[in-house]
Amino acid sequence: MQSTTVATTKKAGRTVNDAFASHFAKSMFLTIVGLIILTFIGTRMFTHIDLNLYGYMVGTLVFIGGFFYRFIAWGERPPTKIIIKKGLKLLFRKSTPKTAVSHLAIFDFIRNRGVYRWVQHILIGWGCVLACMVTFPLVFSWMYFTMEDNGYYTIVLFGMNLMHVKADGIIAWMSYNALNIAAIMVTAGVCMALYRRLKNMQARAEQKFMYDFLPLYLLLFISVTGLLLTFQNVVLHGWMQPQMSLIHQFSVIVTLIYLPFGKLAHIPFRPMSVFARNYREYYAEQEMKKCKVCGDHFVSVEQSKDVINVLGVNEMEFNMEDGFNLAELCLPCRRKYRIARFSGFPTHQVKVKEANQNAKG
Repeated sequence: MQSTTVATTKKAGRTVNDAFASHFAKSMFLTIVGLIILTFIGTRMFTHIDLNLYGYMVGTLVFIGGFFYRFIAWGERPPTKIIIKKGLKLLFRKSTPKTAVSHLAIFDFIRNRGVYRWVQHILIGWGCVLACMVTFPLVFSWMYFTMEDNGYYTIVLFGMNLMHVKADGIIAWMSYNALNIAAIMVTAGVCMALYRRLKNMQARAEQKFMYDFLPLYLLLFISVTGLLLTFQNVVLHGWMQPQMSLIHQFSVIVTLIYLPFGKLAHIPFRPMSVFARNYREYYAEQEMKKCKVCGDHFVSVEQSKDVINVLGVNEMEFNMEDGFNLAELCLPCRRKYRIARFSGFPTHQVKVKEANQNAKG
């Protein structure tokens, strides 16, 4: 009787998660199902599929798999779990739209480091976003164009006729050249980034080819080959365009597969910065933590507790003989305290601020 009750309880407690081997498997399955449904709707029951874009579709699916794998591996870490869990609860704060615009649209945090770097990130960031907004709907046939004999294009969105535009009108021109505009933006931004990395001595000392330069070269190669396709079509009347089309497609597919595992992964991860900002701002408004040495407020009490808890989960104890945890010290005092441990002189008790203690950027 007892075993029957236990079995019934276990059966009743089963959820949809039990059907999958991992979070990655569930996320990947649901995403692919969602894409199939949207493609089914967009192609009018698979009656309008552009097989020329088949390679891009495969590359996109591999990218999605890599992205979920990387994101879930990152999201399972104890610090990230806290940010995501509490960030979701704070998502509907009044300041969220302003934070989202600052972090995801105008990149204020980069403008504080210099106008040159800000312009280069604006060009690369929004160039990539524009290219994705055009490419992905076309790849999955969520959007396509049909043309009648009257000289008008019909823009079809998710199987519905959205609008009719003149073939030689401004809307049609913008549609034709959206990817060219994106390519010019990315090319300009990448060239600015490469110039800075090659001329700035500090940047040169910190850069690595595979991590810092390769992503830029990939973006540059995609942009240049994309512009060459237009040049071949308009100026050379299609000469060598099929070959260049394959080269361009291959470069896009390779970049999509590489993207989740290199430096470019910060592009799809960037929205998480809104969670982090909301987390810091909200708990800072509740109560701030005083440094155990100098008494300055440096983080929220909640963040200090979370840091200590995460360190405990990872079996990293920083409880000092003086009766406090190292995470309860502000950064300048923490550095001084670590020096004191090696030198034997209580440098953390010296009331002298560091020259760059309040530096920003």
